[in-house]
Amino acid sequence: MAIPLKNTVYEMIKDAESLTDSELSKALVKEGIVIAEDRFNKLLLDLEILGLIKVSWLAKDTRRIEVVIQQTEQDVIDEANKEMMERDYEASFPGAESD
Repeated sequence: MAIPLKNTVYEMIKDAESLTDSELSKALVKEGIVIAEDRFNKLLLDLEILGLIKVSWLAKDTRRIEVVIQQTEQDVIDEANKEMMERDYEASFPGAESD
């Protein structure tokens, strides 16, 4: 079973963390993957829409491709609700001592 090209391209970008479009294209050719420029652009666009990479222009003909670092955001209200539910659960047992 072949690995989808999108996954291969993303893994190459993730390993490098940041590279130009020409460096990525050369790395793909080195791996034996030759794709047309329009398909290459479509792959980059798909990965950017999915929020996995960020593509920005460095010069007229050069693009910088970076991995997007996804941070998990903790909701303060959800955390407080979770703690309250745990305290209520523990307090529901008869003879339980509170801290």
